[in-house]
Amino acid sequence: MSAWQLVAVGLVLLLGLVGVLIPGIPGPPIVWAGVLWWAMTAQTRTAWTVLIGATLVLLLNQALKWLLPARSLRTVGTPYRILFLAGTAGIAGFFLLPVVGAPLGAVGGLYVLERLRLGSRGDAWASTRTVMRAIGLSVLVELFACLLVVGAWVGAVIAG
Repeated sequence: MSAWQLVAVGLVLLLGLVGVLIPGIPGPPIVWAGVLWWAMTAQTRTAWTVLIGATLVLLLNQALKWLLPARSLRTVGTPYRILFLAGTAGIAGFFLLPVVGAPLGAVGGLYVLERLRLGSRGDAWASTRTVMRAIGLSVLVELFACLLVVGAWVGAVIAG
């Protein structure tokens, strides 16, 4: 697989990660399609193993999403822009501190943004807790699953 194709697959996977954070963009299917594209082009044992693992992780993710209680974001009152930026902080946290950095970055980013928006520490913490109850678990499970798949892809590409 050429370097340009790897970059293109990486961009598709990045679009899928962003899609987890933006309503209306199906993040997990985009991530899976990127891994499928890579596996069908590379056609190595490692590529097929990553594709099978990605399929299992993303199917488990879908099952978990249906089991988690869905709550409406309209009742929370936090702007979507802040939720998007907090999710972006979670993605950055994953790459800075693998695996555990994702939830730390997302929650920490949400708190800092709410502190800037609301002004007081108590209001920011109360808003952060409310948002995390409303969407946190469902989005974090989906983001974590996609990050695991992307991390496996990156590891397989680096391993060669």
